[in-house]
Amino acid sequence: MARVRQERAEITRQAILDGAAIAFDRAGFGGTSLSDVVKHAGVTKGALYFHFPSKEALARTLVEEQFRVSEDVPTLVDPGLQTVIDLTHRMAFGLRTNVRIRAGIRLVVEFGSFTSPDPSPYNTWIETCRSCLAPAQERGDILPSLDVRDLSTFLVGSFTGIQVTSHVRADREDLHSRIVDLWTYLLPGIVPAPRIALFDRAGSAACRAELGLPAPQAPVPVA
Repeated sequence: MARVRQERAEITRQAILDGAAIAFDRAGFGGTSLSDVVKHAGVTKGALYFHFPSKEALARTLVEEQFRVSEDVPTLVDPGLQTVIDLTHRMAFGLRTNVRIRAGIRLVVEFGSFTSPDPSPYNTWIETCRSCLAPAQERGDILPSLDVRDLSTFLVGSFTGIQVTSHVRADREDLHSRIVDLWTYLLPGIVPAPRIALFDRAGSAACRAELGLPAPQAPVPVA
C-alpha cells in the first residue's frame, strides 16, 4: 500500500513539473503564477504545495533538468572534444523537443540576466566542458597554447547566444545547423590542422543515431 502511495505521489510530482515547464516556457518566471502551474498540471494547489513549497522551488528543480543531458559524462572512459560537440547537439535537441529543458534554460537566462544573477548553471556547464577538453588537450586534440577553462567559458557563452538567437529568429528549427556553424568556424582555431578531420561537427554517428538526426550531406571546408 505504501508503495502505491509513493508511486501516485511521484506521478503527481512529475505532472506538476510538466505543468510548471509549460507555464515557465510560455511566460517566464515573472509571468507565471502558481494558478497557471495548477491549470497546466491538472492538480490541486494542495498537491502542488505538498511537493513544492514555492514557485522558486519549482524553478530551481526545472533548472536542474538540463543537466540530465550531461549526466553520463562523468562515467565516460575517454571523454574529449567530440564529447563536447555531441553535448551541444544533445542540448540543442533537448531545447527543440523537451519542454522541461526549454523552461529550465529560459529560467537560467532570465535569472542570470535580469534578476539576482546565479552563475552556478553556467559554471556547471563550463566545468563539464573543461573535464572533457583537458584530456583532449593532453592527447594533442587541442592546441597546447590554449587555456581549456577559458575555451570552455567561451563555448558555453557562444552556445547560449546561438540558442537564444535561433529561438528568436527560427523557433530553434535551425539550431543544429547553427551548432554546426559554430564548430565549423571554431575547430580550425583550437585543433591542430592534421587532426581536424577526426571530429564531426554535426555530431558523432552514435549521437546522430540516438537523436534521430540526419548525417551531414557533405564535408564542410575548413581551410
